[in-house]
Amino acid sequence: MGCCGTKTDVATVDVKEAVRTHYAAAAVRTKEKGSATCCDDRISRRLYDEIEAGQVPAEALAASLGCGNPTLLAQLNPGETVLDLGSGGGIDVLLSARRVGPHGKAYGLDMTDEMLELARENARKAGAANVEFLKGEIEKMPLPDGAVDVIISNCVINLSVDKPAVLREAFRVLKPGGRFAVSDVVRRRDIPEEVARDIELWAGCIAGALSEAQYRQYLADAGFVGIDVEPTRIYDEYDGAYMSAFIRARKG
Repeated sequence: MGCCGTKTDVATVDVKEAVRTHYAAAAVRTKEKGSATCCDDRISRRLYDEIEAGQVPAEALAASLGCGNPTLLAQLNPGETVLDLGSGGGIDVLLSARRVGPHGKAYGLDMTDEMLELARENARKAGAANVEFLKGEIEKMPLPDGAVDVIISNCVINLSVDKPAVLREAFRVLKPGGRFAVSDVVRRRDIPEEVARDIELWAGCIAGALSEAQYRQYLADAGFVGIDVEPTRIYDEYDGAYMSAFIRARKG
């Protein structure tokens, strides 16, 4: 799941920089070849219907590396403010912007310059005036307390090396009663140590995935209530050890 190459042990590299490099290359491939993938699209295939695909620039759809469709999961309402964690080429930000309408706002947060450049160009092509792409890390979000109504994310939280920090920050920037509605890869059982330590599989959304129990615990520890984990797709790889899921919670 991700780009093929020489396997490298997680313990020997800076995981954040490896992830940044991986997704920077994906952005460049999208611009040059019209596709972000180079090996396997089994996670990210067929996530958006024809109507949604027609609402965004082709480059935004091509750069999609998610595992779900959080814009539908979140049930966005006109006038709401949305934050997409790890917004990549901007597809979920642009779809969210359409759903919240001209009186709403959609933020995208990404740490990769190449993806931010691609997303801003896609927003320009789409004529989206109610979007803003921010550079930053999901462990330290560059927004004030209580700034957004909804947080979405599409197969990104698994990439973080400090997931409790991500969820604490999500809780902080949400308004009271705000909604957390993300798609992510979730581990269904223990995996071999060599899989967990493979940086290629970490950048490919596999090795860093939380178990359902861990996800629920970290969300509760951050202060969230109404936590729900809904499986959406089980992958054959590693004997079905991984699934995509919708993860929902709210700030009480």
